[in-house]
Amino acid sequence: MARRRPRQYNGAMTHPVYSYLQQRLQHHKPRRVDQPSLAEAGVLVAITEEAQPRLLLTRRSDNLSSHKGEVAFPGGKRDPEDGSIVVTALREAQEEVALAPESVRVLGELDQVVSRFGYLVTPVLAVIPADVRFVANPSELDAVFTVPLELFRNEPSSYFQRGSVRIPSYDYEGFHIWGLTAMMIAEMMNHFWDAEIPFRV
Repeated sequence: MARRRPRQYNGAMTHPVYSYLQQRLQHHKPRRVDQPSLAEAGVLVAITEEAQPRLLLTRRSDNLSSHKGEVAFPGGKRDPEDGSIVVTALREAQEEVALAPESVRVLGELDQVVSRFGYLVTPVLAVIPADVRFVANPSELDAVFTVPLELFRNEPSSYFQRGSVRIPSYDYEGFHIWGLTAMMIAEMMNHFWDAEIPFRV
């Protein structure tokens, strides 16, 4: 017998975000990249638990050596002492935006991707309280902000095309969300919110 597909999240508080995503994850097998020689990085995909969920994002400082000025998830390179990639994502989120690990309800890992700098990036999906307060680490970030998830169910602002692949980008209150971050968001929206964002022409 075919497994029944979970019903779509409708933003109602009678169907909390955590329970909804937990149910959807049961029907999703995350993509794994078989390149063990790559250095690992973990990012935290944190969604607020509220009727109209929001997604936590940051903008990296212009003073950094890589990804300067780019919008990104909190996250970074896995340290040797990190027991798992989840630990990496939580540690980096605490260092970058002062998000305490005990405020985070981790759901699981999403599809792995390889960055243009050769890192194997694992997104870690989590839910956080709607009223949590963030403090941007000034040595790493210019800004920390949240974006309504509903924005990413709409048509992207534009696409960057490379060969047959189209990578979406989004604009929100002066922030330009593009590249690997936008691709991870779009994949998540397709898998868990039935957004049907096309990646190929």
